[in-house]
Amino acid sequence: MNAPATRANLDHWQDRVDLAAAFRWTVRLNMHEAVASHFSLAVNDDGTKFLMNPNQVHFSRIKASDLLVVDANDPETLNRPGAPDPTAWGLHGGLHRHCAHARCAMHVHSPYATVLACLKDKRLPPIDQTCATFYNRIAIDDNYGGLAFEEEGERCAELLADPKVKVLIMGNHGVMVIGDTVAETFNRLYYFERAAQTYIMALQTGQPLHVLSDEIAEKTAQEIEDYPEQDLRHLAELKAILDEEGSDYAS
Repeated sequence: MNAPATRANLDHWQDRVDLAAAFRWTVRLNMHEAVASHFSLAVNDDGTKFLMNPNQVHFSRIKASDLLVVDANDPETLNRPGAPDPTAWGLHGGLHRHCAHARCAMHVHSPYATVLACLKDKRLPPIDQTCATFYNRIAIDDNYGGLAFEEEGERCAELLADPKVKVLIMGNHGVMVIGDTVAETFNRLYYFERAAQTYIMALQTGQPLHVLSDEIAEKTAQEIEDYPEQDLRHLAELKAILDEEGSDYAS
């Protein structure tokens, strides 16, 4: 069964379907956090209007038609019916307001990325190909200031101002991953969690780490950035699996 291509009464339908699939698969990977955490996707040219999950709905139940449309420049957002979670508004509103290049943003408290965020040294060394994917493309926040209401969200957005930076390790909190599309961002989120897992498990052996050279790490990161269509195929395969299972994500 193929996901419907459009819904006459809702704009940005294919974007909604892609984002809903990402929510559902995040649960499969055990990277969700009860009814917390949030994904967003810009739907206008300057990035200030964006799709977002409804307030405190479990990722496993989110459908394309459930997604909110939020305006980062509307100060009355939290006073309107069906308002998003206040921390989602603070974090993603600030990001889409200040970082037009961050078209899609995914914030989770996934197990291994969060462990990394809790270490004194939060750097991810390039110890394998997957870890090297993120070489020189990570910002680290060492100044956690509590729940991501507006002031905290604005501060975090500043750390993603450099378009080369695609991941924010949110110290003592979790991770924020950005990209141009749902497919690109979810693919990056998936591989960042795998990279963090590899690193944390390598630390657990207590053995010395064999870290790649700066030259090879940067070369590998660029080669992966230039690799054609893997992110598109990844998401397409996940949607195909959901469709074959009869999931209602695309409704």
